[in-house]
Amino acid sequence: MSTDQNRQIAEALLPLVGGAQNVFSINHCMTRLRLGLHDRSLVQDAALRALPAVLGLVEDDEAFQIVLGPGKVARVTPEFRTLVERDPHPAAASAPDGGDAAGTDAPPVPAGHATAEELAERGEAIRAARRHRNATPVKLMLRRVANIFVPLIPALIGCGIVAGINGLLTNLVSSGSAQWASGVVPALTAISTGFMSLIAVFVGINTAAEFGGTPVLGGAAAAVIVFAGVSDVSAFGEKLAPGQGGVLGALFAALLAVHVERWCRRRVPEAVDVLVTPTVTVLVAGLVTLFGLMYVCGLVSTGIGEAANWLLLRGGAVAGFVLGGLFLPLVMLGLHQALIPIHTTLIEQDGFTVLLPVLAMAGAGQVGAALAVYLRLRRNTSIRKTIRSALPAGLMGVGEPLIYGVSLPLGRPFVTACVGGAVGGGVVGLFHQIGTSVGSTAIGPSGWALFPLLKGNQGLGAIAAVYGLGMATGYVAGFVATYFFGFSKQMLAELDVAPESARPAGRVVAGGVPAAAEPGAPARGGGMPDGADEEDGDGQGGPRRPVGV
Repeated sequence: MSTDQNRQIAEALLPLVGGAQNVFSINHCMTRLRLGLHDRSLVQDAALRALPAVLGLVEDDEAFQIVLGPGKVARVTPEFRTLVERDPHPAAASAPDGGDAAGTDAPPVPAGHATAEELAERGEAIRAARRHRNATPVKLMLRRVANIFVPLIPALIGCGIVAGINGLLTNLVSSGSAQWASGVVPALTAISTGFMSLIAVFVGINTAAEFGGTPVLGGAAAAVIVFAGVSDVSAFGEKLAPGQGGVLGALFAALLAVHVERWCRRRVPEAVDVLVTPTVTVLVAGLVTLFGLMYVCGLVSTGIGEAANWLLLRGGAVAGFVLGGLFLPLVMLGLHQALIPIHTTLIEQDGFTVLLPVLAMAGAGQVGAALAVYLRLRRNTSIRKTIRSALPAGLMGVGEPLIYGVSLPLGRPFVTACVGGAVGGGVVGLFHQIGTSVGSTAIGPSGWALFPLLKGNQGLGAIAAVYGLGMATGYVAGFVATYFFGFSKQMLAELDVAPESARPAGRVVAGGVPAAAEPGAPARGGGMPDGADEEDGDGQGGPRRPVGV
């Protein structure tokens, strides 16, 4: 996409979020433009969703998020930031043409009928309900953990792909078929491992920034962990090893530094603050890290790696079935964010995380479910159009448009999508049990975008074949479960109709959704607690996340 096209997208987005004066922060993750807004009511949701470049909208307590997709968001964000900085005009007080600024001025949908716009409104209502239930201390903490690790994902992806290329070249050099690459392999090794060898420092910087401390002091406290000289230090009767404690140790070291710094700021006189506070912060946090955190967090990190491998080796297909089937609900609950440090720890220890490919099967089940909805609702051109536009993103691991625009508002298809993810996860878990471990060298991408990041204990061909088989199984299982069990007769009668045809009158709930569409379907204003965020991606985009994963 050209720079002009990216600028045009940014120009289309800006007035629909209330103008430059309504925006006070601009960031992005792998797939989403994240905006801090002064007045949420100025956003025209319906108009935003109608833009071809917008794949979906996600909102939590901290940011309004516009899903643009991988690659595109990184190009549109600078253009959007430039427009905000240059625009001297104040935000509009209301939407144009007398419409509701929140984008709710669309005409009501006839009774007994559902369009893509109606499902989008229903998905928005579910998200709104979840936001009210999501401000628990645990979920707020998980969101902060995600804020620490999500900015690291681009470097993890880039270094992971370089590591994959380096692995191929290393095998070719070893076999004697590519001696020309013998001089390139050491350089690629340095590039791919340099970031991972210092990831603790970056975690420390992000942790301090997230919790209100001085970022460089958080990085300094965490840098102790990766310093080669720690091998001369003993704790609990054992010599420490560089990197011991990993990202968990870095996180707690930086968090301790933040608290020490705050304590000093409150008590140290301003005249000597610039000398005393940094010194005390680094000294106290460093000593506690060396003689406590590195050892304890090292045990925890080792336990996480052993527990993940034990789970898939002993549980096999059953463990994969449970993990793959529960990931979408975890995203809905916001609990997927707790997996981000676990993925990072596994990558740091083993070079790849075995959990992500299993969890990525949830996206495959979602794609299969969407295809079944597309075939079952042959007359509903509105919903079919939404599926056609969102399906390519779903194949690449961006699941929000299909989840919030199709399956979750419909109810049953969301459950059958989970079934598809469970079956796909069971396949990957079974192969892990019988000796072929499939892992990812980075977190964030899923779907087809995960192929370049695959790594495991076998050759790349075998690993890719197992992952591909798991995805294919997830597609088929999600499709079959949704096609045969995703709709009741009453749902089909109400949904499988052309938008322009006449409808009999009937009782509807707010937004025009049939009240009796399905007893198990989430009603407008209800639904699951908030937490759908990056990464991820889920890479599922994601909740957040869930990442991405």
